[in-house]
Amino acid sequence: MSTYFEEIIKTSEANCQIFDITEDVEEIIEKSKVKNGIVTVFAIGSTTGITTLEYEPGLIKDLPKLLEKLIPTYQNYNHNETWGDGNGHSHLRSALIKTSLTIPIVSTEMTLGNWQQIVFIDFDNKQRTRRIAVQVMGEM
Repeated sequence: MSTYFEEIIKTSEANCQIFDITEDVEEIIEKSKVKNGIVTVFAIGSTTGITTLEYEPGLIKDLPKLLEKLIPTYQNYNHNETWGDGNGHSHLRSALIKTSLTIPIVSTEMTLGNWQQIVFIDFDNKQRTRRIAVQVMGEM
């Protein structure tokens, strides 16, 4: 079994900005030379998320609207009282969406559906440079 690790770097404007990172992950899998195995994509940060979504303009607008209804930005969160950084909503959104995703690789291809892309979401309230860890494991 072989392993390969690389990071993806994204600069985000924050506030639920969504990035399609599918091609980035595909390129890393190609570099790894793994034919059959798994890829784990992990967002480094407690105010980010990794999930799959059809990356199209409607859903890119709909997901932030849904999260605003479920976990409003401007609400009294105990985290904000503790740290004074106003991003309690960001941590809760991250906990809901999660920061990690594992996808099977079969014959050098991720087993994603036709309309299923890997997305990275920055929930925080300020611009940041973000790191996304990608580890590929399997047979060459």
